[in-house]
Amino acid sequence: MAKVNIHTSFGDIVVKLYDETPLHRDNFLKLAKEGFYNGTLFHRVIKDFMIQGGDPDSKTAKAGQMLGSGDAGYTIPAEIKPGLFHKRGALSAARTGDEVNPERRSSGCQFYIVWGQTYKDGQMAQLAKQMNMQAQQGVFNKLVREHRDEIMQLRRGRDNAGLQALQDDLIAQTQAIVKEQGLGIMTDEQKETYKTLGGTPFLDGQYTVFGEVEQGLDIVAKIQEVSTDGNDRPQKDIAMTVTVID
Repeated sequence: MAKVNIHTSFGDIVVKLYDETPLHRDNFLKLAKEGFYNGTLFHRVIKDFMIQGGDPDSKTAKAGQMLGSGDAGYTIPAEIKPGLFHKRGALSAARTGDEVNPERRSSGCQFYIVWGQTYKDGQMAQLAKQMNMQAQQGVFNKLVREHRDEIMQLRRGRDNAGLQALQDDLIAQTQAIVKEQGLGIMTDEQKETYKTLGGTPFLDGQYTVFGEVEQGLDIVAKIQEVSTDGNDRPQKDIAMTVTVID
């Protein structure tokens, strides 16, 4: 299993990259070996949520400059896996929102490390329900996009009965896919982890998780406590150097 070291003025964060997400793993390793991340900042820090970095524009950013729009010139296909979730210390890929990125493709370079919070049983029950609804909505939206031409044809013909029949069929397909692929299900392991270690369960199924902190979670804790401006950028720059551990 590949590992990288993220060196900061606060200390080192050692992250292992999951083999289950090979596209993200290989891309992160490639950029690290090229020195892409060296000199970039943790440009977005939100207490009790996460720390985000990897924007190439941050290398030369002036004080107070808003960051987060820089990219590597490409995106990566989503590798969202049910067993990989947003526990504290998870390494995940940033991305643009569903409205412009329905396939949930990841940024080619920006990433975040989860901090989050711990949850009680009642909160977990509500979150589990929310996750299931998000999963169903995501699958349904994908099916709608795949049947766009058919839907437009039925609308042009004002075939309301046909539209209703198609909608019912897509709903049935959605439920079957969600059940078959185990989407939107919060496992006992996830529940226990979120109750004890903590994390951001509401992001599960929405973003690709492709690694986790193996050493240096205390460094992440320190970084997510720093003072930030109105754009969540740390008042004092936190630069990084990322190297591959052989």
